[in-house]
Amino acid sequence: MKGIERLSAVNTSTPRMARALPDMPMPPTVMIRLLRISAFGLSTYFDPVLRDIGTSEHEFHVLCLLSADQKGTAAPSELSELVGTSRANMTRILDQLLRDDLVTRTVQARDGRRFDIRITAAGRKRVREIVPRMIEPLNRAFSVLSDEEFALLDTLLRKVIVSLDQSARDMSAAA
Repeated sequence: MKGIERLSAVNTSTPRMARALPDMPMPPTVMIRLLRISAFGLSTYFDPVLRDIGTSEHEFHVLCLLSADQKGTAAPSELSELVGTSRANMTRILDQLLRDDLVTRTVQARDGRRFDIRITAAGRKRVREIVPRMIEPLNRAFSVLSDEEFALLDTLLRKVIVSLDQSARDMSAAA
């Protein structure tokens, strides 16, 4: 199913959902559905591009994050949070990067139960090789948005992220 078909399904199912679940607030419910479809669409779009390059979206993201860090290191839990994947999946991702000699894993000196992940010279080289091949797909992914729309989307998504965090804290405090 293509994104346009998913949008059509949202449009046709929303009135039925509203009738079946009259107490369910539809605007936020539809927004959640749209955000999930968007996330799915991003993976569907970028997976083949990165597979042709010989990496995965998450592996590339980890290498970019480590490259951007001044020390080139991060904890697996931090990488998991920044990439937006489970810790179990991050372990699998890091294991692959370790096998490919793109990162190293060392035990933290202050806490032997924790690890530091460090990008290697080969990892830095690999991410630099990938970046030129990502420029066109990245630009094309949002090409239907004007600069103003892109900036607005950025602003709104950041507000949603903050709102979700605040709402989760409020719910935890109320419990």
